This record gives sequence, C-alpha cells and structure tokens, in this order.
Amino acid sequence: MTRFIAAFAAAGLAALPALAQEAAEDAAEGEAMEAEAPQYADADASTVLATVNGTDITLGHVVAMVALLPENVSAMPDELLYGQIVDLLVQQELLASSAREEISRLEELGLENEERRFLGNAIAYEAYNAPVTDEELQAQYDEIFGEIEAGMEYNASHILLESEEDAQAVIEELDGGADFAELAQERSTGPSGPNGGELGWFSEGMMVPEFEQAVMALEPGQVSEPVQTQFGWHVILLNDVREEQLPSVTDLQDDLAETVRQNRVEALIAELTEAGSVERPELDIDPALIRNTDLLGE
Repeated sequence: MTRFIAAFAAAGLAALPALAQEAAEDAAEGEAMEAEAPQYADADASTVLATVNGTDITLGHVVAMVALLPENVSAMPDELLYGQIVDLLVQQELLASSAREEISRLEELGLENEERRFLGNAIAYEAYNAPVTDEELQAQYDEIFGEIEAGMEYNASHILLESEEDAQAVIEELDGGADFAELAQERSTGPSGPNGGELGWFSEGMMVPEFEQAVMALEPGQVSEPVQTQFGWHVILLNDVREEQLPSVTDLQDDLAETVRQNRVEALIAELTEAGSVERPELDIDPALIRNTDLLGE
C-alpha cells in the first residue's frame, strides 16, 4: 500500500509539467481579452480548502508541498499549480485514510523512517543551501592549495629512433644546421613524428623518468645527447620552460562551493553527534536478517 501511494503521488506530480503548455496557451488567449481582476477571499495557512473523511486539507498543506517541488514543476503558473496540488492532496488523503484503517507493521515503520528522513533532510538542506561567501571559498581554496608550491612545466619535442647510432647520426645532422621538426617528420618512429616531434607542455611526473631527467637538465633551445627509455632512443629539444599555473578561486568556484556545502553538513552531523547521545549495544547480528520481513509479523 505504501509503495502504491508513493507511486501515485509521483505520477500526479509528473503529470503537472504536461499541463503547463495548456496553461500557457490559455494565458496567451486571455491576454487578448480584458477582464476584471478576480476578487480573492482572505486566507491564511489554516484556511481549509477541502475536507476528506474528516481530515482538513489547508492552504498551509499546499504551500508546504509547493515549497518542496522540483524547480521545473514549481515554476509552473500558480493558477494551474493550485488546483492540481489541491486535487493531488485530496487523492492522497483518500488513499491514506483507507490505508490507516489496517496499517501493517511494515508501513508503520516505513512512516517512522519517512519522518526521520524528511526532518533530517530538512535541517541538512538548510545548512547546505545557505549562500556560500567569498571568505568560505577562499578558505577552502587555501586549505587545498595553500601549501602547494607551483612546479615547472616543460615544452619539448623529440625524435624517437631505434638505436643509439641512429640517434647520434640525427644529432650530427642537427649540429650541421638541419631543422629539428623536419628531421622528426622524416626519421622519428614515434606518434609525434608527423607533428614535428612536438609533445606540448608537461609537468614533472608525466614522462618516464629517463626522459624527464634529460629534459630537466636542458636549457631552452638545447638538444640532448641520445637518451634511452623503454620506447627506444630519443633526441630531445627543449623548446621552453614556464612556472606551472595553479587554478584560481574563480576557476574552481563551483567545485569549491560544493565542497563547502558538503563540509557544512558533515560539520552539522559531527556537532549533533557530539552534543547528542548515541548508544549502540554490542550485538552480533546476522546481516541477512535485513531482508527478512517475517520479523515484522506479517
């Protein structure tokens, strides 16, 4: 029964966006006609909109439901949303009042869990959804990058060859005035050969150790001696060097804000845990029992 009611409610809410277009078309037609402003009755949260089997559905119930709707649904016109929400609450109460006549232990415990989830999410959402300040963003950034020192980035090209002799021969041609990029296109066996051997920018740890050490020992514009790695023999040209640029607060704003929000919720839980009382008896429970609904006496 509980699952059916939940599914019914979801179906009712899912139908609302489909009616938005109809409402928009009606509104467009109405713009061409002048009408007197409607005269609304005085109302507050306790105003009764419907009574179902003795249970009142109030304006407060409608306001509470609308406040928790997904944005794409809550953005619908009030005139459409009002009637649909009232109808949905009436239908839900009809089903719920029927279910209350013979509620099972499973449904009783499910209601307790739902109340726990709803209230817990409400207080967590309040902490999570509070605006993130510039100070919080900067503090989170400093926590991540405060002690990180920017390293160096290298831009290099290379010619990959099968033997040391081949590598030495290429170096001699370069010493004689040959163009590095042209030799890379002609002689390199690596995938960067057609691109003149260019490897682009890379930082420490991105290349195999032998290659990296050779690059770091060069000055911009200098060509290495033959360097052997697991891929073969390399002749390396260091094109340029620059200091690594760490991302700014602006670059990481969305990620930093999300981390701040999550940290708030974690801090709230830690605070409540510290102030509250949590007792867990030491019991060796068979985990398989979590699927045994017979324990609920049904």
